[in-house]
Amino acid sequence: MSSPSAVHRTGRLETYSYDDQIVRMFIVATIIWGAVAMLVGVTIAFQLATWKMNFGLQWITFGRLRPLHTNAAIFAFCGNAMFAGIYYSHQRLLKARLFNDVLSRIHFWGWQAIIVSAALTLPFGITRGKEYAELEWPITIAIAVIWVVFAVNFFGTLIRRRERHIFVAIWFYIATILTVAVLHIVNGLGLPVTIFKSYSVYAGVQDALVQWWYGHNAVAFFLTTPFLGLMYYFVPKAANRPVYSYRLSVVHFWSLVFIYIWAGPHHLLYTTLPEWVQTLGMVFSIALWAPSWGGMINGLMTLRGVWDKVRTDPVLKFMALALTFYGMATFEGPLLSIKSVNSIGHFTDWIPGHVHAGTIGWNYLLIAGILYYMVPKLWNTEIFSKKIANTQFWLATIGLALYYVSMVSAGITQSLMWRAIDVNGKLVYPNFIETVVKIVPMYWVRAFGGTFVFISFLLMTYNLFKTMNQGTIGEIEVFEAYALDDSSLEENAGHHRKLEGLPMVFAVLSLIAILVGSAIEIVPSLLSNQYITKIDAVKPYKPLELLGRDIYLREGCYLCHSQQVRPMAHEVLRYGKNSEAGEFIYDHPFQWGSKRTGPDLARIGGKYPNMWHYRHMINPRDVTPQSIMPIYKWLVEQKLDLSTLTKKLSVMKQLGVPYSDVDIASGVENAQAQAKLISADLMNQGVPKEVEDKELIALIAYLQRMGTDYGSLPVNK
Repeated sequence: MSSPSAVHRTGRLETYSYDDQIVRMFIVATIIWGAVAMLVGVTIAFQLATWKMNFGLQWITFGRLRPLHTNAAIFAFCGNAMFAGIYYSHQRLLKARLFNDVLSRIHFWGWQAIIVSAALTLPFGITRGKEYAELEWPITIAIAVIWVVFAVNFFGTLIRRRERHIFVAIWFYIATILTVAVLHIVNGLGLPVTIFKSYSVYAGVQDALVQWWYGHNAVAFFLTTPFLGLMYYFVPKAANRPVYSYRLSVVHFWSLVFIYIWAGPHHLLYTTLPEWVQTLGMVFSIALWAPSWGGMINGLMTLRGVWDKVRTDPVLKFMALALTFYGMATFEGPLLSIKSVNSIGHFTDWIPGHVHAGTIGWNYLLIAGILYYMVPKLWNTEIFSKKIANTQFWLATIGLALYYVSMVSAGITQSLMWRAIDVNGKLVYPNFIETVVKIVPMYWVRAFGGTFVFISFLLMTYNLFKTMNQGTIGEIEVFEAYALDDSSLEENAGHHRKLEGLPMVFAVLSLIAILVGSAIEIVPSLLSNQYITKIDAVKPYKPLELLGRDIYLREGCYLCHSQQVRPMAHEVLRYGKNSEAGEFIYDHPFQWGSKRTGPDLARIGGKYPNMWHYRHMINPRDVTPQSIMPIYKWLVEQKLDLSTLTKKLSVMKQLGVPYSDVDIASGVENAQAQAKLISADLMNQGVPKEVEDKELIALIAYLQRMGTDYGSLPVNK
């Protein structure tokens, strides 16, 4: 912990208490939403192992549930845990009650309302189609509002503190609050069509850059920096030892917040993103090794001298393993950012394995340790059962090991099979399904590993609620501390020590640190089109194709299929000409994908007849017997909604898509005409006429359009 003041305190003696009720509320929400997130995670894991687990139901297909799982895990489970830990530690580090009890309650109930809104909208296909940022614009605005409430409460408490210097944990909290606000606002910009639909203001390459600047740093500043702050508070508290190195804390913080923000482009290596941006992302990702391991070392070395206690104390046991997994994940992340390694790992199951090593190994295990620390203190009791906690520990560890090993094995298998070329220059495994068949056993291992983790969480839930039940809340405790005044300033303090006594200056410098990298990478790409060579043949989507694209997003197709052919021999052989930046200038949002459970679709247009797509969507096994894709029979039952088409075209025009007034006015008529053509073709092959006004026709129109604009066509420089 920070050293005591070297001066005599002569300020006014004040009394204060803590608002621990809000902490208890967030703890209960953490437990409930954590169970929901893991249940959905296990469900989608089994859906990948066997398509029958989709049950043929529209609302619970993999494409609908996967965004629900990620949002529940990140924002509901980890979010509530973060707020609980911050509100608990912030008050104690500053010797001050939270700024405003009403704001605390607005924060809590507002955040729960946002989570419920996500749970109600995502299964119904109401999505923006951007990973980790799927929630539509009304919810996006609500998130911003509640985040401001949180920030006001946090900084208000900081201003009325009774400790001159802010402890290292608060540094990370400050960086989290400011950076998440910037990320959310910039990436969330869009134009509404209806209350349930909007389009990103960015398109193609620009949207991809902004999205993964957000996506990577949402992990960095929502799942990493706040939990590092919690680690810096709870590990020393649980071990009853000071932080190992103050200097290492300083280096860790400033290097991490400055470097992390640059690393987003490593999600887009070998794509049509400008080469210099890709290189910057790779270089700074590799540089992340140092500060990340600095934090791990600081945490583990804080436990030096109490290793015997680590073996018996569930709190320290979970925290020690969490720090170990943090070190492993932050080694693997930069490794996967090296271009040669990324060419193997990207689009494969190695990436979900890496992500879950972080979210389960770092976040879940650390949260478990923090909850086992806080709950007994807040309910004035002891942990109900250390035996259950130890059983939970080993179940979670074994489950995560099964998950990680199976996914890395599957990912490397996928990549090696995809890129295998024989001596004649032909693909050894030309059919994508050959790869899928090989890795399905690994999907089963992953599903059972996830089940172990879920059971471990249920054990913790039981253990914690029994702990609460046997305890008592008791009366609010009152403390005394001196108010801040000039006499609380330390003489001859170092520069950083003085900065810690100026939290608003500290916050401004933290903001500058994250804005530098953001501006250098993003602003040139947003303000200039010099990186995008215009292709005359690329035209806006026809009205029916635009509707089909929206259905594609609604069903979460982008979660299993990419739309980006990388400039590698095996990809060109398998999919066709590599992608160019100019192909995506009308894509709001972009749809390059991040995982290939199925093949890339960038050049799917015209590859198969309409009838093939019709049969494929109703039952994929009819055309690919071993497919693990769900059925989408409702697409041939549900009528296509043309009521918002005119507004959609108008919004697209506002975003720069060159639709004329005539195009917009005749949009519905043109969509119906194209639907008739596709329907007529299907009728000739025995499909009933009723499909003319069904959603599947629009989806077929979109699939048949993909990649047909661009081939060996003349380019306008």
